[in-house]
Amino acid sequence: MSWTIPNILTLIRIILIPVLVIVFYLPADWTYQVSAAIFGIAALTDLLDGYLARRLNQSSPFGAFLDPVADKLMVAVALVLLVQDNPYPLFAIPAAIIIGREIAISALREWMAEIGARTKVAVSIIGKLKTTIQMIAILLLLYKIPVAGLPTHTVGLILLYIAAVLTLWSMLVYLHAAWPLLSGKTENPPEDGA
Repeated sequence: MSWTIPNILTLIRIILIPVLVIVFYLPADWTYQVSAAIFGIAALTDLLDGYLARRLNQSSPFGAFLDPVADKLMVAVALVLLVQDNPYPLFAIPAAIIIGREIAISALREWMAEIGARTKVAVSIIGKLKTTIQMIAILLLLYKIPVAGLPTHTVGLILLYIAAVLTLWSMLVYLHAAWPLLSGKTENPPEDGA
């Protein structure tokens, strides 16, 4: 592994996961705000590491592997914490959709990479929009306390449902792109992708 700035930011995001869990469960009045701040810092490192990797020409195989793993881990852990804190179907349904989609698309991408067709399931604009809305939703839900009259918890929950809809939409886009190979209607491309 090369110790580039983008890779360090990705590792920081992974290190913040247990910190988020510990802070979330501390018996103090400020845990929601600090948990939201930790998640916000992690989301910023996600924005920065990709930008800096391209800007500084510091892309690496390690970073390409670890970045999406760090993103999925942080989101999944935050959603599990939120569902545990709000044990209702209203929270569990969008969380299950988002986590389930991430598992399904990760498996699809891995399979497509094995047959040399990884680019057919590259990240789409819908996926990027979904990620942005999802991050904002989780941040607001973690913060929980209204800000200047804004019901952060309610707004966060609405955004979480929007993210869940976009999650399903982006999954359908990926499945549609991969369907010819999944259904056996197209022969597998050569292993080198040529």
